[in-house]
Amino acid sequence: MLNWFSLIGIMGIGCCAFAQQPISGLQRFNVEGYAQGTTYAVSYYANDERVKKAQLDSIFQVIDQSMSLYKPNSLISKFNSDTSSEIVMDHHMRTVLKKSFQINRLSKGIFDITVKPLVSLWGFGPEKTVGIPDSNAVKDALTFVGMDKLAVKGNQLRKKDKRVEIDLNGIAQGYTVDVLYDFFLSKKIKSFLVEVGGEIRTHGYKPENEPYKVLIQRPDETREQRNYIIALHNKAVTTSGSYEKYRTVNNYSFSHHMDAKTGYPLKSSIITVTVIAENAMDADALDNVFMAMKPEDAVAFANSKNKIDIYLLYLDNGVVKEAYSKGFSKYIITN
Repeated sequence: MLNWFSLIGIMGIGCCAFAQQPISGLQRFNVEGYAQGTTYAVSYYANDERVKKAQLDSIFQVIDQSMSLYKPNSLISKFNSDTSSEIVMDHHMRTVLKKSFQINRLSKGIFDITVKPLVSLWGFGPEKTVGIPDSNAVKDALTFVGMDKLAVKGNQLRKKDKRVEIDLNGIAQGYTVDVLYDFFLSKKIKSFLVEVGGEIRTHGYKPENEPYKVLIQRPDETREQRNYIIALHNKAVTTSGSYEKYRTVNNYSFSHHMDAKTGYPLKSSIITVTVIAENAMDADALDNVFMAMKPEDAVAFANSKNKIDIYLLYLDNGVVKEAYSKGFSKYIITN
């Protein structure tokens, strides 16, 4: 029912293009591909080609070897094994774990990377699951869910119960965007946009001092689509929604967003939330947090934090409504 939302789109990237016409002495280069179960696209301006697709694919492979649940020999898969109680983290996992603990504290436990057993139980993990779990299975899984069951000392990550498993999908893709962002900076590229699976981060301006533009679609009262176009300069934007991944079993529809406190899929009136932040890892983690809140609480939370703005759609007695933080309007350039 909610698939008609296509919430974030990039404006100004030509499909399958390698280099566009020179503008103000610069050329636009595009690189596109498939990684992490989704697509990626980058666009940058330079005098010559400075980034190869193979370089980007190599970065994806290294990150996947660290945090992909779909690679049996990845670090995260080894840690999640019931025969393992600890692992030595690489730089990527250590950075993501540090941020995960920060967001967990900031959100008062809403953001929790130990929900992997619940994600699998409800049929959203790599394992094939049919039906829905009974209350006893949920109750049992909750006994080894909670970030208090993890311990970090230096590069070592330990779990206090061998049944504990972590899932970094709610933050790792944003982190990947940030890694690519840093890679482009290392190449002395002053104007670029990085997008992985709809999660975006930009740097600088396009030629002629033009900002990068991102399309956010929204419905009006008659559910005819209207659009926001926002301008981004040195910012990241991500989105999360209940329509992204969901299952329906016996007329019961539920999303992949898990409540680490109850063990059940989140019940929220929020359909989707778009987050603008300083970096993609923060935005990626926080969009999951906002999905678990009441609309008014989400807006208040964003308003209380510097450098975070949100736009959300929610249901109010069956009617789709919108709300946004006080700083969001400054990004809008047309509607």
